Amino acid sequence: MRVLVRLFARHREAVGVDRLVVELPTGATVATLAAELTRRYPVLAAGIEAVRFAINRQYAVTTTPLSDGDEVAVIPPVAGGEAEARIAPERPFQVVDHPIDPAEVVRRVEHPGNGAICVFFGVVRNRALSGRATSFLEYEAYPEMAEAKMAEIAAEIQARWGIERVAITHRVGRLAVGEPSVVIAVGSAHRREAFEACRYAIDRLKEEAPIWKKEIGPDGEAWVE
Repeated sequence: MRVLVRLFARHREAVGVDRLVVELPTGATVATLAAELTRRYPVLAAGIEAVRFAINRQYAVTTTPLSDGDEVAVIPPVAGGEAEARIAPERPFQVVDHPIDPAEVVRRVEHPGNGAICVFFGVVRNRALSGRATSFLEYEAYPEMAEAKMAEIAAEIQARWGIERVAITHRVGRLAVGEPSVVIAVGSAHRREAFEACRYAIDRLKEEAPIWKKEIGPDGEAWVE
């Protein structure tokens, strides 16, 4: 059988392509694929224990069996940050390749029943957590899966707080210091729930969404994992 493998961030750079077609024996699992990839590309072996895999845009464990035609994404640890990148503005969950309009994100959660709208801006700063100077960032994503994860986070918020109005937009590409990389808006009847849900959304986004960032500065560049 054949599976389509998608590579991102440091793995894409190391291998030199973002997609591979890999032939595997019938009954192969994610672990079988991982072994084949590291055999072909030894550079992938470093840190492979920290990698996650997604089958058809859903995270999977190494024992999960594969089927002919599956799309398997190799997900390096996410930054703790052929579909069109420019998405219709009415969609609440977006990965975009252009500057984010915060007012547009807020409009997606406006409702007469709102007593509060809480908005979170993630902004590029001039220093990394290590203290190293940052000139700019480059973000990369698996956009189809990232948007699906945003929708799952919104569903979790609805189940936990009963809030239905959540919008998330994350930008990819090159971002200068001071530019928003992500904007989250939550509209609810009460402010406490809006604050709690907004914080939950950004924390879960950093845990689950396949989005990576590279820090570029005077001392060099590095993917953040």
